[in-house]
Order: sequence, then C-alpha cells, then structure tokens
Amino acid sequence: MTQTSDPASDPEISFLEQLGQRVRTTRALRGMSRKVLAKVSGISERYIAQLEAGRGNVSIVLLRRVSHAMGAHLEDLIPHQEPSPDWAVIRDLLRKASPAQIAQAKDILAGHGASSARGASFAGIALIGLRGAGKSTLGKLLAKKIGWNFVELNKEIEAQNGLSVAEIIALYGQEGFRRLEQAALTQLLARKELTVLATGGGIVSEPVTFDLILSSFYTIWLKAEPEEHMARVRKQGDLRPMADDRSAMAELRNILTSREPLYARASAVVDTAGLSVDAAAARLIDSVRPVLQSEARSFGLRSVAV
Repeated sequence: MTQTSDPASDPEISFLEQLGQRVRTTRALRGMSRKVLAKVSGISERYIAQLEAGRGNVSIVLLRRVSHAMGAHLEDLIPHQEPSPDWAVIRDLLRKASPAQIAQAKDILAGHGASSARGASFAGIALIGLRGAGKSTLGKLLAKKIGWNFVELNKEIEAQNGLSVAEIIALYGQEGFRRLEQAALTQLLARKELTVLATGGGIVSEPVTFDLILSSFYTIWLKAEPEEHMARVRKQGDLRPMADDRSAMAELRNILTSREPLYARASAVVDTAGLSVDAAAARLIDSVRPVLQSEARSFGLRSVAV
C-alpha cells in the first residue's frame, strides 16, 4: 500500500509551498505577469507556474535566475522567520552602509550608544496605490488647490536619466530601475520644496525607498476596485506589465492582494471607488485638511485654505 505524504507534516513539501508563495508574492509586488517573468528569466512559464504552486523541484541556479529577473534578492525567496516587520529595511540599509556606519549600528544595537531620531523634515504629500488609482490626475488637482509643486516620480526618473521607464528596465532590469528611483527621490527631497508626489505603483516593493516616502511625506493610499483600476489603465492605453496576457485581470488582483498590506502602511486611505474625478478630488482634499493645519503650526508654514 502506497503512503502519501501529509503536506502539514512533510517539511520538504511545506518548504516548497512556502517558496512558491514567496515567488508569487514577490512577482506581484514587482507588478510582473508570469509571462513577463518567464521571458526575462529565460525559464518556461509552465515551470514558473509549477514553482509558484509548490510543485517545483527547483535548482539553486534556476531560483537565482528567477530572483534576478524580478530584481529581488535570492534570500527574499527562501522561507524563514524574519525577526521583525522592519527587517527588510534594516537589511537593505546594512547592504549600503559604510564600515563606520555598520560599527555605529552595532554599538547602538548592543546598547553602547544612544539612538537619535532621523528628524526628517516634512516634504509634502505622497500618493501611493496601484496604477490607475488616479495619483496623477488627483495629485495635479490637489497641488493646484494648495499651491504646491506636483511631481510624478517616474517622470522625474526619466528626466534625470534621459530614458523612458521602459528603456531603463530593458537596459538595467528591475533592480537598476529601483536604484534610479531611490536616487530620484533623494534628489527631490534635497530641494526642500513642498510637493504633492505621485509615486509608481510598485514603489512599495523597495523597502528603503518606501520607508523614505513614509518618513518624509504624509502618505495617502488611493484605493479603488480592481475592475476600476483595469478600466482606467485600458483607457490610458497602457497595459504594462499585462499586455498580451489573457489572465490580465487575475494578475491585477494578485498584484493588488500582495501589495495591500504595504499600501495600508499609509497615513490615510482615500477610497475613490465609484466616484467621479471631481468627487474623488473633493474627498482627497478633505483628507489632507488636518495635516496641512498641523504642519503649518509645527513648521511655521503658510496656512493653506482648502
């Protein structure tokens, strides 16, 4: 009589299932369809589907190709218990730290030094959310209403590098694009100008960059129903990264589900589902009134009537 393994008690089956979930979640955070990942990694779409379903007897070389294609780190895909929700931010900061900074961090963590607050200055209001949420349209209306600068981060990246986002990704991959995204944000913050910032939908997938957004801006998640996101994207004539994919709606839902816990870290949520542009703009303006008054008092800013 043949015995079948119980997934709950078989550590190898459990490991493969967790690995598949991490690959699927990371792909969704990056906003990549399975077809796009297959093309970039050079691995068949069928094999990636098996991997995500927990049925892939994956080699370390193929897993490395998958992680590289998504601009992720290999260890991000390996199931393990992370010490805290902020571990991804801490890890990425350590990767970029100088020896002196690492030594200082060790002293603080060991209790040999006093931590100091970052004290980031208030940079303005950042809008996050899936593509088609209305970040650009509503952001422009909000900026005009309160008299601040409006910046689309993706256009800032393009202007600084003389290439379109698509060209940057084609040349440097997802990881290269995320580096340029972080550099553009840092340069924007250095201007010290009050800004309404429209971010790219996938910015939440880069821990350090998203942490910088959260600490520098009053962040608002513009939320809508998946069908509305899809309709707005189609109206714009842009289906990246879901072009030619018959399962586009399923992919969009997967992306939204994977990013929702990160989008939910925003300071506020504005649900635009079923609203006209004018109604959505009015709801957004209502949501920022308290912060505008608070920041005006705290930093001596000109009071803004909205």
